[in-house]
Amino acid sequence: MVIVNSTPILGLQGIGRLELLQEVFGEITIPEAVRREVTVKNAHILDDYVWIHIAQITNHSMKESFTSALHDGEVEVIILAKEHNAKLVILDDKLARQHARYLGLDVIGTVGVLLRAKRMGIISEVRPLLDSLIQTDFYLSDAIYSEALRLSEE
Repeated sequence: MVIVNSTPILGLQGIGRLELLQEVFGEITIPEAVRREVTVKNAHILDDYVWIHIAQITNHSMKESFTSALHDGEVEVIILAKEHNAKLVILDDKLARQHARYLGLDVIGTVGVLLRAKRMGIISEVRPLLDSLIQTDFYLSDAIYSEALRLSEE
């Protein structure tokens, strides 16, 4: 099971490449809070993606113990991953990633999805997609951009 936060979904949707999540992972799961965040501007944005499953967290008391510095979606991604022994979580926020790692979860971000897609031969280049993400106001530090190019050998 791969649990995904809203930022990777919205970022990849924004550049017309949401299907990369399916091509790399097959099916993904999002918690209810992520569904709410993703559908705020368009209630039907996920309707055509049968490979995106929505799940509810069961440990609501754990949710209340998280720092308020994290968004609901990030917290529910982490909790859902723990509840289902998920193989991987996809989070972009640095603090959320730190929390997830502290709890023993394997974490990548949107850039990690692109790097996996290139390694799998799904895409031939990472740079154009990184540039497209940046043009849609997706925040990417210079250090992460450079590291992604280094890892992708571009």
